[in-house]
Amino acid sequence: MRLTPRRLQEAVAALRASDPKMAAAIERVGPCTMIPRVDGSHFDHLARAIVFQQLSGGAASTIYGRFKERIGGGSEAPTPAQILASDEASLRACGLSTAKTRAIVDLAQHVEDARLPLDVIDTMDDEAVIDALVAVRGVGRWTAQMFLMFRLGRPDVLPVLDLGVRKGAQRIYRMRALPEADRLEKVARNWRPWASVASWYCWRVLDLEDAGGW
Repeated sequence: MRLTPRRLQEAVAALRASDPKMAAAIERVGPCTMIPRVDGSHFDHLARAIVFQQLSGGAASTIYGRFKERIGGGSEAPTPAQILASDEASLRACGLSTAKTRAIVDLAQHVEDARLPLDVIDTMDDEAVIDALVAVRGVGRWTAQMFLMFRLGRPDVLPVLDLGVRKGAQRIYRMRALPEADRLEKVARNWRPWASVASWYCWRVLDLEDAGGW
């Protein structure tokens, strides 16, 4: 199941009904706008995620622009074949670190030899997608979960180690300390099967002007 505007409305209604504290957060934040990105390819989305890791948006955008221009040959994102046909020096010249260069090459290789079957990944269940993605160098469980949520639009993903989700849950539920994974899992029992949407609200409460006094 993929999140759509109609399903987002269903998710918000279900979360309001099942969890009064989440309902209060929803009231403060407003409508959920968590529509998955459909532009570009799955491969482009993952390559971009690797480039953007641990960089500011501006710096990452510059590097990714060079990556598209020099390796892809224009405004289009490079294909796995184009990346594998490029040497490491050409990729590094785009501004990529050694680690990110090797991660992107490994991603391209996984796609080319079908270890990462992006053509059918939409049909795979969440854990199968995560298993396939984390086999790629430089792609961890968090990146795989973000792909599930914001690319595939999966509705019930719970990134228990995400600091923003933990901080948001701490404020919504007035916890004294940041919740560890096991406690967040317990809180999220009321979120199922819409944990992705509830996680989005945890992020958004941190953006409220008076979030510190929540």
